[in-house]
Amino acid sequence: MEYAFKTVRELAKLIKSKKVSSTELTHYFLERLEKYGEKFGAVVTVTKELALKQAKRADEEIRAGKYRGILHGIPFGVKDLLAAKGYPTTWGAAPYKDQVFDFNATVVQKLYGAGAVLVAKLAMVELAGGMGYDDADASFTGPGRTPWNTNYWSGGSSSGPGAAVSAGLVPFAIGSETSGSIINPSSFCGITGLRPSYGLVSRHGAMALAWTLDKLGPMCLSADDCGIVLNAVAGKDPNDETSVENNFTYKSFSRLRKRPVVGVVKGSYEKVQPAVKENFLKSIEVLSQFAEVKHDVEVPDLSYGQIVDTIVDAEGASAFSDLIFDGKLSQLQNKEDKVGGYSMALVPAIDYLGAMRERKKVRIAFDKFISQFDAIVAPGQPTVSYPIGVDFDKVYTDVEEGPSLVPAGNLAGLPAIALPNGFGDNNLPTSIQFMSKAFTEKTLLELGNEMQNRTDWHKKHPKVD
Repeated sequence: MEYAFKTVRELAKLIKSKKVSSTELTHYFLERLEKYGEKFGAVVTVTKELALKQAKRADEEIRAGKYRGILHGIPFGVKDLLAAKGYPTTWGAAPYKDQVFDFNATVVQKLYGAGAVLVAKLAMVELAGGMGYDDADASFTGPGRTPWNTNYWSGGSSSGPGAAVSAGLVPFAIGSETSGSIINPSSFCGITGLRPSYGLVSRHGAMALAWTLDKLGPMCLSADDCGIVLNAVAGKDPNDETSVENNFTYKSFSRLRKRPVVGVVKGSYEKVQPAVKENFLKSIEVLSQFAEVKHDVEVPDLSYGQIVDTIVDAEGASAFSDLIFDGKLSQLQNKEDKVGGYSMALVPAIDYLGAMRERKKVRIAFDKFISQFDAIVAPGQPTVSYPIGVDFDKVYTDVEEGPSLVPAGNLAGLPAIALPNGFGDNNLPTSIQFMSKAFTEKTLLELGNEMQNRTDWHKKHPKVD
């Protein structure tokens, strides 16, 4: 049987009914990782020995009637900025390729506790893009490639999770986002990705790029799977003082409890690529079948991108000060990354503090704005994926992005979900994204489930062979 593009819920039913064992599933995905991982630039380390040990234990427990839940025996991968005891955690960067931690990141440990099986550490843009990379070749493992067309990028900085889930190399993965690194690769790879509210998921054991912005979240084949995985990893962690107490739970397929009010962001789709616009407007037609849609809603006019850039530069320079001042930037892959850290280190404290004060204004303004709706909606990205081998600023120069929800949402710590909604140039996926108030992930999951119950874009998969 083929298991590559079955959802977590589908695989769990097979395991629970003993129609397949965790060991069989694990061998299946290990083989796919070893066969296709390099082709898509998706994998750093295949954790074969650990995976087979965990799968064997899962099978023994299930046979003994000790079923832990829906993730029991399910293989998964994590972006290689998460510590997994005994295996390299490279941060996608040559200076750290031999780095090994003797503990597990909290997210990894929670998934182990749910009975999930770690099969791979997945590729990423070096240092999660912190040094200002300007093209797709920004990892010591090479550029990530979208399985829909390997001449194009899988997106950053969660390039490996995006490609691996899209190609059916893992049933689900954990990515990270500082400003777009879940939404972007999910869009370019045609999968579903959820960026949680800041603080909902512990970052203990994860590489820090920008402490006040970093978030970890699920990248999956469906919104339902995102809910299942988030349910396992969310919650307060004493090892992460920024994590919060929250009663987030998700077990059954979550459907809408009421007719939601959704605002379409004004200016978000008028100057994007034609296929992105066409697919977005078709998605809005579907949305109108079950939601009250309000068009042309205007987001607060603030300098989101500039504020994010200043915060990432200052906090990233602090996080990687040793790398910068030891002269090891030259070991990085991307040409811009080899020098970008030096300019980051020159951000004055007055600029950083000014950005943080402006950020408070963003939070207040956005909280007031978004409280009018159950969610707001815009294209996931203004274009399809970028071609590999060309600087980002040299492609799609005729496209203008409207008010981007990515920097605004990350500054305000708000959750968002990206859903595939069609295809554009060169058979590349397009997407739609919803964003809602802090800690209203259930609303996003309900919207995502309803959209995917009425469409089948999330069921379309690349021909990997």
